Amino acid sequence: MISNEAYVLELLQTSGVVTLEDMTACQQDAAINGQSTLESITKRGLLTQEQILEVVAKDCGMEFEADIEHVDEDVLATIPPAESRRYHALPLKRLPSGLRVAIPDPLDFETLDALRYLLKTDLEPVVVPLAKIDQAIIKFFGKTDESLAALMANMDGSELEIKTTGEPGADEGGEGDAPIIRMVYGLILEAHRLRASDIHLEPLEKRLRLRYRIDGNMQEMRDPPKRLQSSIISRIKIMSNISIAEKRLPLDGRIALSTVDGPTLDLRVSTVPTIHGESVVMRILDKKNLMLGLPELGFFADDQAILERVINYADGIFLVTGPTGSGKSTTLYACLNTINKPDRKLITVEDPVEYQLPGVNQVAVNTEIGMTFAAALRAMLRQAPNIIMVGEIRDVETASIAINASLTGHLVFSTLHTNDAPSAITRLVDMGVKPFLVSSSIRAVLAQRLIRKICPDCKGPYTPTEVELRALNLLTANLADARFSKGNGCDRCRGTGFRGRAGIFEIFVVDDEIRHLINEGVPVSKIRQRARDLGMRTLREDGIRKVVSGMTTPEEVISATMSDKD
Repeated sequence: MISNEAYVLELLQTSGVVTLEDMTACQQDAAINGQSTLESITKRGLLTQEQILEVVAKDCGMEFEADIEHVDEDVLATIPPAESRRYHALPLKRLPSGLRVAIPDPLDFETLDALRYLLKTDLEPVVVPLAKIDQAIIKFFGKTDESLAALMANMDGSELEIKTTGEPGADEGGEGDAPIIRMVYGLILEAHRLRASDIHLEPLEKRLRLRYRIDGNMQEMRDPPKRLQSSIISRIKIMSNISIAEKRLPLDGRIALSTVDGPTLDLRVSTVPTIHGESVVMRILDKKNLMLGLPELGFFADDQAILERVINYADGIFLVTGPTGSGKSTTLYACLNTINKPDRKLITVEDPVEYQLPGVNQVAVNTEIGMTFAAALRAMLRQAPNIIMVGEIRDVETASIAINASLTGHLVFSTLHTNDAPSAITRLVDMGVKPFLVSSSIRAVLAQRLIRKICPDCKGPYTPTEVELRALNLLTANLADARFSKGNGCDRCRGTGFRGRAGIFEIFVVDDEIRHLINEGVPVSKIRQRARDLGMRTLREDGIRKVVSGMTTPEEVISATMSDKD
C-alpha cells in the first residue's frame, strides 16, 4: 500500500535494488497485463511487497517492522477505533516526544498530518505492512459490528421494502442496478444502526464524501466510489419520488422504510445542485422518538413536575425556544404524546410534518397554494380543537391568531428562535404583539439545548480541572457528593466517549408578578433577574446539575451554554 508509485520505481532503480533491464521488462509486462509496475516486480519474484516497503521506509528515514510485536495497551485509548480503522494506523508506545504509531504507507503525508491533528501530539511513524496492521486492529479493537462494505456485499434488499408514490415500476431496478441498490440500502441501514440523525452525500472534485451526524456531530465515513456518484444519487431520488431529470433546482422528497414488522422510520430527503453534482441530505426520522416520555428527554423530577402542570392547563400558550437542532420538535411531540387522550382533540400545523402522531390531526404548510401557518391556524380553530400545536411562530399574524386562540379557551403549543426563555417575551413584542396580550396568554416558556451523554459502556470516574470548575462557578468545598464522570472511548460509542443526547432546560413560568413586569414594559434583563429570584434555573445551572450527577461532562455544558452570561 504505497501511494506514489513513480517515486518508488525511481528509488528502486537509482538505489540499484532493481536493474534497468528488469525494470524495463516489468514495465512492459505491466502495459500488456493492465497492472502496475510494482505488481509486475513482485510477480516476477524480484522483490516482495515487504522488501519494497522496507526500501521506501529507509529512504524516508522511518523504521520498518515486518510485524507488530508489542503494543502498550494503555496508549490504545488515544485513538478512536473508527479512526484507527479508517487510517489503518495503530499507536504502539508513548514516547517523551510524542507517540510511536504503525502506518502502512510512508509516503502518505496527508494521513500523517491528519493523525497528528487527531492525536494532538508529535508522531514517530513505524512502517508495517497493511495486513499486519489490520490484524492488530482487529485483535485490540475487534471487528466493527457490521461495516458498510459488508452490508453492501451481503444485503439482498429483502430486509427493507421501499414505499414510494411514483408510477408503477419506477422503483424497480434491473439486475445491473443491484449493487447500487445494496449500497444505498447499506448506507441507510448503517446510519440508523449508528443512531445517526442525518446522512450527508456531498460531491467534491475528486470524491463523493459521506458523513453521518451522530449525537449532533458530523463524522466522516468511508466514501462511496466517485464513479458511482450519479447512480447513487439517481437511486435515492427514485426512492424519494423525485424527478431524476431535474438537476438544476433544489428538490425535496420522502422515503418510507418498512421491515417485516411494519413501518419503522422515515427519511426526509433534500437535494441541492453544487458545482460538482447534487448534494443530498437525508434526515432520518426514527418513529421510536414518538414514544419518548419526559424523563427520557433529560428532565429531572422537579422540572418534570413543573412541565406536567403547565401542559395540563386548559388554555394559554406554552412556547419552546432554542436554535435549530436543539430538540424543540421532539420535546413538543413528547408533550403531545403525554396529553393525547381520547377525550381531547389535538390538531397540529407543521412545516413539514416530521412524525405522524396516532390520534392527532396533522396539517402540512404549503405556501405555494396559500396554506401558510396563519391560514391553517384560522381553519383549525373552526375544527373545535382542545389543543393546538403551531410548528413555529414566524410573524405577527400567526402570533396574533395563536394568542387569540389561547384567550378563547385553547391550549396552544409552539416554538420560537430565542437564546433563552425570558427573551421570548420581547421577541413577541418586537413582532408587534401588545405586551398586555403577551402577559395574559403566555403560561410558560421552555428554553433548551442538547448535550451528549457519557457512554455507559466506557464510563469512568473523572476529576475535573480547576479551569473547568471555575468556568462552571463550582467550588471544590461544595462537591463532596459529586459524581464526575467521563467516557474513555469504546466500540459502542465509536471512541468518542459519548452515546445519546439529553436536554438541558430553562423553565420560565409567567406568574402574576412577571405578568405585571411585562405590562410595564421593563427590559428583559430585569424580567430574567426576577424570574431567577423566584426560582428559575438557567440553562447552565441545569447543565451543572447534570455534570455533577455524572450524566455529561463539563466541556459539553460549557460548549452548549456559551451565551449564558450567568
